[in-house]
Amino acid sequence: MTFSAELEARFAKMMQSYPPGRERSALVPMLLYAQDEIGHVSEALILEVAARLNISRLDVDEVIGYYSMLHKRPLGKYHVQVCTNISCLLAGGEQLLEHAKKSLGIGHKEVTPDGQFSLEEVECMGACCWAPALEINYDFHHFVTPEKLDQLIASLEKVQ
Repeated sequence: MTFSAELEARFAKMMQSYPPGRERSALVPMLLYAQDEIGHVSEALILEVAARLNISRLDVDEVIGYYSMLHKRPLGKYHVQVCTNISCLLAGGEQLLEHAKKSLGIGHKEVTPDGQFSLEEVECMGACCWAPALEINYDFHHFVTPEKLDQLIASLEKVQ
């Protein structure tokens, strides 16, 4: 599998930061960085990372199955994650998720037909004091109301 020169450099630097015999510790960061570049954790990516770290495909699959931020299917250009854990739930997180479903026309772990947005209900983001919270790609948004979500979506649609 071929990655960009930037990602290859990042992998090389990462591998130097782990002591011999501990390279497996690079598994999660490698998967996350590669997912960001190619859009999802493909079968080819799984095999490539397993080979680079000298671990089995099953070892990689077990990690992918555990971490909810690793996705085997392509995400939208803008991945909207809405927290519905207790603090966000009490502050309107469930209503926010339902509003997002209606506004985007998709459900949990679905992608809009144009590939621009994907939606996911997630557990705690660590933003309990600023609930309800959501994340779009790597940008966090706090005290989100349905109106604020509509504004965020509209601003991203203009970027397209």
